[in-house]
Amino acid sequence: MSEKFTVLIEQAEKEHQLPAEAIVTLLREPAAAEPLFAAADRVRQRYIGPQVELRGLIEFSNICKQNCMYCGLRRDNREVERYRLDAKTILEFGQRAAELGYKTLVLQSGEDDFFSSDRLSFVLTELKKLGVALTLSIGEKMREEYAALRAAGADRYLLRIETTDKELYEKLDPGMSWDNRVRCLHDLKELGFEVGTGSLVGLPGQSIESLAQDVLFFKQLDVDMVGIGPFIPNPDTPLAAATGGTFDLACRMMALTRLLLPEANIPATTAMETLQPNGRMLALQRGANVVMPNVTDTDYRKLYMLYPGKICLNDAPADCRSCVSEKIEAIGRTISQDQGFRRRRNPAVS
Repeated sequence: MSEKFTVLIEQAEKEHQLPAEAIVTLLREPAAAEPLFAAADRVRQRYIGPQVELRGLIEFSNICKQNCMYCGLRRDNREVERYRLDAKTILEFGQRAAELGYKTLVLQSGEDDFFSSDRLSFVLTELKKLGVALTLSIGEKMREEYAALRAAGADRYLLRIETTDKELYEKLDPGMSWDNRVRCLHDLKELGFEVGTGSLVGLPGQSIESLAQDVLFFKQLDVDMVGIGPFIPNPDTPLAAATGGTFDLACRMMALTRLLLPEANIPATTAMETLQPNGRMLALQRGANVVMPNVTDTDYRKLYMLYPGKICLNDAPADCRSCVSEKIEAIGRTISQDQGFRRRRNPAVS
């Protein structure tokens, strides 16, 4: 690798800053990958430590009013068998997850207007009695709705920007506004949520320059969580014939994000493992520190089909927990025993 790349990676590792053109250079150059991954892993170790956060994922509705062209849950996809869990079932899944040792639950759905802030507030209030942190990933809401969810006990909110290229965003998300997406993120931050966002890597029409802007957007907003995954075309969407993203480029995006946001919680996404065997464990060695095993019953899990080839569709929640724990320990990492809030601190002396 050239001295130029070495200097850029060292700068990012020490200063946690890089200009856009430097990020573009590191994303474009395959030879930069391994040194970049090694630097991201060192920064993760210094700021986060060896622990991996396990977060139990409950996919409680696959009904969505939006029509995003890349998403298998899009409104116009008639091939999806739709479902919506009732409050009792969500609480049962949450109870089971808590019994399996999860300290954080992630409630995720399509943008399903049935789940008003009032309906969800009851669920959140009951789940908080389990002594867990709660993350929501349910899309765009008005500020007052976010405020109600925060008051009911939601600690974190994940709302991926997917791309900071406004023109591309509004092309791939018809009827949606990029400005409104950003408004939501600012509202969530002001209301005291830990805020997560992220990108799809490999969208048709997406440039390396726009990916660099994504990383700088995460840095500017100082987000607490960043989820980055490769775009995987779904055959039941308008982008069925698209090429899709690569595991390598998604990992480089993730590693650069770790270098610029050293304290952030960064998941090893399931989409990575769809493209690369053992992809989540590789991601954990390239800057990630979170894994989100699915605790939804398998009957529903098979219907929450964002993209094809989704892993662990037939595994019982207890088996998922055991399997991923063993894999994490096999790479020399430990399972966190706390709720996994962002650790804002000075790095440990290396």
